[in-house]
Amino acid sequence: MAWLGYVEVDVGVRVLPVPEALEGLTAATAHDASVVQGGLSQMFLWFGLLEVIDGIAIMQMLEGSGRAPGDFGLDGGMLKGKSAAYIEDMKLKEITHCRLAMLAFSGVVTQSVLTQGPFPYV
Repeated sequence: MAWLGYVEVDVGVRVLPVPEALEGLTAATAHDASVVQGGLSQMFLWFGLLEVIDGIAIMQMLEGSGRAPGDFGLDGGMLKGKSAAYIEDMKLKEITHCRLAMLAFSGVVTQSVLTQGPFPYV
């Protein structure tokens, strides 16, 4: 999702209306302008609120609720009734794919900053 969102900015996808302060920016230059404009401050507020909620779940886990680390109950019941080996295999796949996604995002950010050009950053 991060990779797609980053690239979308550079191919011209916008959520309208675009604030004047963010008009014509690339994904690599949008951060500083968004801080000045105030958009990132609002995101910081909402993500901070989510972290507080996460903190409550973590405290419950530490008090012995039986909840596993990182389990926020968002699997939709897809692993109910599955074998322990299958669940472990899916956990490994999730970690592997998430790490690959982080590398892909790091790569696209590096390429966009180094080339200072539009997507595909060559």
